[in-house]
This record gives sequence, C-alpha cells and structure tokens, in this order.
Amino acid sequence: MKVAVYRKAHFNAAHRLHNPAWSEEKNNEVFGKCNNPNFHGHNYDLEVKVVGPIDPDTGYVFDMKLLKDIVKQHVTDKFDHKNLNLDTNEFKQLNPTAENIAVVIWNILREKIDKEYDLMIRLYETERNFVEYDGN
Repeated sequence: MKVAVYRKAHFNAAHRLHNPAWSEEKNNEVFGKCNNPNFHGHNYDLEVKVVGPIDPDTGYVFDMKLLKDIVKQHVTDKFDHKNLNLDTNEFKQLNPTAENIAVVIWNILREKIDKEYDLMIRLYETERNFVEYDGN
C-alpha cells in the first residue's frame, strides 16, 4: 500500500526566456513578452509529492517536517527573490522555462529524498499555467 503526501511552497523569481543561438526577432516571435531584456517575474507555487509505504512505526510515509526543511533549504532559499538567469548556477546555460525549473527542482530534491519514494513536482507559474515532472 502506497500513500502520497504533499508539501506546498512558494517563491518569487525573475527570469528571461531567451535562446542565445537565435536572433532577437526569433526570440521575440517565440517568447514574446517573456523575452523582455529587463526580465519579468512570477509568484511560483510549488507542490512536492512524495509517494511511498506507510512506516508501521511512525505512521508516516515521509516526515513532513523533514520534507519542509529539505524544500526550504534546497529550493526556496536558493530561488526566492532571485533572477534565475543571473543569480543561479542552474540557469546560467539553461532557459528558465517552467518546464526546466520543474526538472531542476526535481533533480535537486531527488538527491535529498531516498529513491524508495516516488517523487513528483508540480510548479505553478500562474494560477492557470503549471507543469508537472516525475522523472520520466
């Protein structure tokens, strides 16, 4: 029997969607306002889903305090109030789309959460736009 537990988090970050291999015209055509050279920002909402068996001794799937601390230390503290393009190593060479941000977060958390657990990331860029990544 497996059960899913979730942790929600929030961070604010700026970014610019831009492919340096393309002309300014093509970048503007593909990314529109998101290609603003002065950047733009989002209030990201993050959901971290951890799936596993219930531990018979604790009754937990995963200690939620530990999950909170992992997400805070390795994700929100790292990305909150940052310019993803300029202030983070993860996006120096990687276009910080919602899709890429979700994959980066998944990879960060996958290193911190035992592989016995399934892990899924849902990242809301806006109330209506969100992405999910589960390592596949």
